[in-house]
Amino acid sequence: METADFMPDEAVIAEIRKDIEAYEAARASAVWQVRWRVPLFIGLVLVAVALIAWLFNTLADPNEQWFSTPHVFLYVIGFVAAILLYFRAIRPAARLQQSFRETLMPIIFGFIGDMRYQHDVTPNSFDRLPRETVGGFTMSRFDDMISGRYDGFAFELYEADLWDGGATKNKATTFKGVVVAFETIEPFPGILVAARRANAVMGFFRGIFTAKMQELSSGVPELDAAYEFRTDNVEAARPLVTGRLAQALKWLGETWPDEPARVALNGSDGFLLLPQPKNFFELPAISVPLDYQTHVAPMISDMGAMLATAALVRKIGARDGATG
Repeated sequence: METADFMPDEAVIAEIRKDIEAYEAARASAVWQVRWRVPLFIGLVLVAVALIAWLFNTLADPNEQWFSTPHVFLYVIGFVAAILLYFRAIRPAARLQQSFRETLMPIIFGFIGDMRYQHDVTPNSFDRLPRETVGGFTMSRFDDMISGRYDGFAFELYEADLWDGGATKNKATTFKGVVVAFETIEPFPGILVAARRANAVMGFFRGIFTAKMQELSSGVPELDAAYEFRTDNVEAARPLVTGRLAQALKWLGETWPDEPARVALNGSDGFLLLPQPKNFFELPAISVPLDYQTHVAPMISDMGAMLATAALVRKIGARDGATG
């Protein structure tokens, strides 16, 4: 489908521009609040730390001033407090952007039926996503989620960040991008996964989940080099892996060239995973004026492209003539 098929008409665009004007008025107020709140809040922490450090110095041995154990604890506490107060200081801007996003989404995505927008919640379909698709992870975070109906099928589309290891410096990302969960036209009798071929470390963790899964070949050298095809039902999976799934992955490689897209079937649930560091539904920084053509229109075309792609992938397991 063409991008124009998803774009709102002039009447809806006019309504969106009015909402943007209202947002811009509130944004100017939020920017002013942040500009005085951040230096005030951080300044109070610095003053408090300096006063307490001076008090320590009056009581400490001259050789232990500034870098004694109490001072070190004070500096650490002050640093943590400064971070917490910074996020508290910018809260008016964060609240404004989230509130506007909740207002904006149902308007700009008029081609989605029964649309529902949520933020920072675990999607219902996530528990049914085969873990073989993403490998081992211990931490997860979900940003924006949009659910509804498109082209006659129900879906959940959400931004996910999955990683192993709690500390940032040891963070090993297993998946970061968009997941589109959808109803399959016909249930697949088991699990079928097409995931990027793992390195040695990721392969070890994935092996924990794929012990009962058998690997297949698509017969297409470039696909077999990039993907692992695994299933618990070889007989049902083989014609898909060598047929429509292979064709779909070749097409996805041209449409989403940065990193191989992943596909999974689990009974009546289908999943399309699009690795992408971009935050598709993020508004610009509060200091940047919001513009329909620059910031809003790309959201609409991106959403339309992802749902149209999911609609095509959804046809992988359908019998000839079935449309769902």
